[in-house]
Order: sequence, then C-alpha cells, then structure tokens
Amino acid sequence: MTVTSRPIGTTTTTLIEQTAWQALKASILYYQGHPIGTIAARDTSVDTLNYDQCFMRDFVPSALAFLTRGDVEIVRNFLIETLALQSQEKHMDYFKPGQGLMPASFKVQIVGDQEQIIADFGEQAIGRVTPIDSCLWWVILLRAYVKATGDSQLASKPEFQDGIRLILDLCLAAAFDMCPTLLVPDGAFMIDRRMGVYGRPLEIQVLFYAMLKSAQELLLLNDQNLLYLNAVEERLNHLSAHLQEYYWLDFKHLNEIYRYKEEEFGDRAVNKFNIYPETIPQWLIEWLSKTAGYYAGNIGSGWMDFRFFALGNLMTIITGLATYEQSQAIMNLIEQRWNDLVGQMPMKICFPALQELEWKILTGCDPKNAPWSYHNGGHWSVLLWVLVAAAVKVGRTEIAQKAIAIAESSLQTDEFPEYYDGRYGHLIGREARKYQTWTIAGYLVAKAIITNSEHLSLISNENLVMSRVV
Repeated sequence: MTVTSRPIGTTTTTLIEQTAWQALKASILYYQGHPIGTIAARDTSVDTLNYDQCFMRDFVPSALAFLTRGDVEIVRNFLIETLALQSQEKHMDYFKPGQGLMPASFKVQIVGDQEQIIADFGEQAIGRVTPIDSCLWWVILLRAYVKATGDSQLASKPEFQDGIRLILDLCLAAAFDMCPTLLVPDGAFMIDRRMGVYGRPLEIQVLFYAMLKSAQELLLLNDQNLLYLNAVEERLNHLSAHLQEYYWLDFKHLNEIYRYKEEEFGDRAVNKFNIYPETIPQWLIEWLSKTAGYYAGNIGSGWMDFRFFALGNLMTIITGLATYEQSQAIMNLIEQRWNDLVGQMPMKICFPALQELEWKILTGCDPKNAPWSYHNGGHWSVLLWVLVAAAVKVGRTEIAQKAIAIAESSLQTDEFPEYYDGRYGHLIGREARKYQTWTIAGYLVAKAIITNSEHLSLISNENLVMSRVV
C-alpha cells in the first residue's frame, strides 16, 4: 500500500529549526537502503558505545517530528521492523525475553555479506535493566502513525493485531499483585539506572494507561478481540480510578496524610497503604501551595515516593488521565516552582535530587547519578516537547512559549546535548553526548505543537485543547 502523507498546516522555519532538521536527518539509520529509525547520538568526539543504536523510547520524538512533516516512511518501516523483533514465543527459560516484550534497542550489523538487525532486550544494557516501556511506546506510536496517515490497514494486518494482543497478554496477565497498576523492577523506563523507581512508578502507569487507550482504538472489533477489548475497558476504569485516588497529591490530600492514623485494618481503613505521616519530607510541606498539585512518583505498602517526576506528570495531562482541575494544578506547580522544575533548561527529570545517605542507599553510590546530575535531578531537553504539549493542551501557552525561548537560547550553541547538570540546569552534563537525537527531535516536536495545536492529536487521546478558565 502506498501511504500518502497528510501534513497539518505549513510553517516557516528558523535557522535553529533548519539546523535541527539537518541534524535529525543525519541521524537516520538505514536497513537495505530504507530508513528504519534514528541513532541515539552523533557525537564524533567520543566512543560510540551503544549510541549508534536506535532505542525504542528515543525514537518516539523522532517519529513524531517526522509525522508532523508528513515524512511517514521511516515511521512505517520502524513499526514493521520492530514488530518482527518482538519476542513471539513463550519461554520457561528466564534468560530469554518474555513473550510480547519489545527490545530496548536495535542496530544494523553486517554479518557475512548480509545486513541484519540485531536486537537488545537488555542483555547488553548497563545493569541489565529490562525495557518495560518499549512495548508501551510501540502501541502508542502505532496509533500516532495511524492518526497522522489514515493508514489503518497497517494496524489491521494480522501480524500487527497479534503484536498488540501479545503486549496486552504481557501487561494484563494474572500475577501476585492485587492492584491495577504494573509492578516493575528498577530502571524499567527512561530512568534506566537504580534510582528507587521499582514497584509501581508513575511513568510506567501513565504509559500503561496510554497504551491501553491506544489499543482500544487499534484492535479490530471481532470475536478474537472482544475478550481483549472488554479486559482493556475494565482495566482502564480501575487504573484511572486508582491513580487519581492514591497517587494524586495536592495540599488537601497532603494534609490528610499528615493526619493519617496508622495500622488500620479492614474495609473502613482510610490509610489503605499504611503511609506514616513522619515520612512526609519537610521540603514538600513548604513547597506545595494550595493551588498546586501533582501525581506522586510511586506508592506501595508503607511507602509513598513524594518526588515530582516530570514525564509521568506531563503525560497524565496529555493522555487525559488527569482531570481538568488536576491538569491546571500541575501547570500551576510548574509555574510557581519554575526555578526548581525548569530553571535554565526545560526540564528537570525529577525533583528533588537524592542526596547523602538516601543517594547512597537508593542509587548504590552511582557516580553518574550524583545529586543534580543525569537522572538524579538533571535537566533533559527532550522533555521540552512533553512540557509544551501539556501546556498547550490546557491553554497555558505562555508556559510553552517561555520554555521554548529558554531552550532556543542555548541548545544550538551547546550542540544539542543529552542532558544538563546543576541545581538549575545551567551546566552541560558531565558525560552528556552532543547532538543527542531525541534532544533535537524533542525541540522540533515542541515547535510543531506550539505552531499548530492539531499535532496534539498524534499523542493525545483527546483532540480538543482545553481552554483555561481565568
């Protein structure tokens, strides 16, 4: 089938956009003469390590950037080739990837005189972390492709329907857990190093929600899919209610936790997870205003992670998981705590940083995740597109414009680095690669969305921009 692109609107590009587009196109990975993805970075000053591979999560902003321009071939090829890499067989051998799992990354390698695509499911990764988010992003991206092109025939193919069902089998399988959330090991998503993000981290839950919403749209209505569609609908209802009730944290809920009674038993328990009020950090009491709020980073038995995680919170807005009031409260928080969360480069991946004994225990004394560096309170420019998308969706375009202006003041001069360090993100990251592809693509997607909010439909399950009530 020949897919015709349907670009939304036209734009006039600036010099930095032209430079970014040139850099993005230079990062394209080819297989048998066809574009199939983008490599992680093109920094010729250091060894490539695995930065010459295409990472599933890294390609998402690249794909969105291409789709906003009507360049659909690379996204279609990526979806087809990565589906072929999906683990299809059920194993009792736990040294092999589970059925339905998508790889963390892949590379094109010459074997003999043939090109081959070699997948990495985490076997080669530092710390051997499992890429739980890969399969979630794959379904989300498939929906974005269909939305941009109208090519529903691709998603309707038997192999694509099988791929979606395998992912649902993996995510909806019965387990020891009795919560609607997904239970995952540490380092299972963008924060792919030990950071105390095991259990039920927010980002995985929001991506899980977005994947289920996308699967609802992509699965054909037939006898084979009916059981899946019913299971998806039921899980969505339970998941959204659970996250909104237990993860949401505003001043009112904070005060409730402060007054919690402990060791409650039975159906009438208010403090269902037995959270001890003494675990509320002092910084939070002084930091959270009565007009702000956010989704906590994690919750489990006797534990709530009070850190603010940017991607998870912004995706609650984009996907429609957060209510209108919650969405505005999250944007209020970002606006009120701009120096903490945005600073000199949008946006900080999590706040606050783990320090001293907490850093030693939770990161294992990881020098790369030193306080205010890398995943431990570092600033990641790729998050610009998510911040802009969330702000535009809820009518807070002034936040989006301010963030883009800050990014434009440094990104090109700094050669599009991977991340920034420092309390306010003013230092190029100590080990940051230059010309990091998702930094480049994130900027381009942000510009596309601020120029034409219709591009939000690629990633948002709700097409309408919500106007702010002043």
